[in-house]
Amino acid sequence: MTELKPKKILIVDDESDVTDLVAYHLKAKGFQVEALNDPNSSVGVARTFVPDLVILDVMMPDLNGIQICRMLRADPKLKRVPVIFLTAKSEENDRIQGLEVGADDYISKPFSIKELILRVQSIIRRLSEGRADEPKKLQIGEILLDIERHEAFVSGQPIDLTATEFKLLRLLMERRGRVQTREHLLINVWNYETEIETRTVDTHVRRLREKLGTEAEWIETIRGVGYRMAERRAQEAST
Repeated sequence: MTELKPKKILIVDDESDVTDLVAYHLKAKGFQVEALNDPNSSVGVARTFVPDLVILDVMMPDLNGIQICRMLRADPKLKRVPVIFLTAKSEENDRIQGLEVGADDYISKPFSIKELILRVQSIIRRLSEGRADEPKKLQIGEILLDIERHEAFVSGQPIDLTATEFKLLRLLMERRGRVQTREHLLINVWNYETEIETRTVDTHVRRLREKLGTEAEWIETIRGVGYRMAERRAQEAST
């Protein structure tokens, strides 16, 4: 019986006390950890280490976390690796900017190491989840999700989705016609058990719609409640 390889976590923060603390607790949970205090070497190390998740500070000299995240998302080998921003910047606009460049989560300093570990475990768990009886493909209109290959297509053309965007779209497609509240989405997509900033959901939906292009209208906004994957396209429903 072969042993499962430990999941790999890359931590990038210019403060060594932060990387030492986070690395210590992640290793104690069985993760393989690479910690860096030099942001300039982060992308190169990521390409060789190929992490399952990246914990990334935003406010760093020379190369900040936003820039690094953009570089990761532009790399074919790393574009789907989940990113958690860990930073002292806690303003709403900063959180939104982090999510818009492709981050999957955002935790403000000072932070609870227990909460950070739970967030890491949650993302790793949902990426590893799978049911034997789950459908291999989902299609609505010109949107096609290949579950096994973790690929998405619109009108036959591939689109690049982050791990969170893929999970969000999949849930909406699987529950087509049923309204999903923002709180429900936070629990089922982000695995959060406590109430957090629901703007996280809105930001991801907006970015997902942009990537869906002409098929974006399938995702309906239910004002004051949440979102739903429509039963029919808007123009079909009006005829």
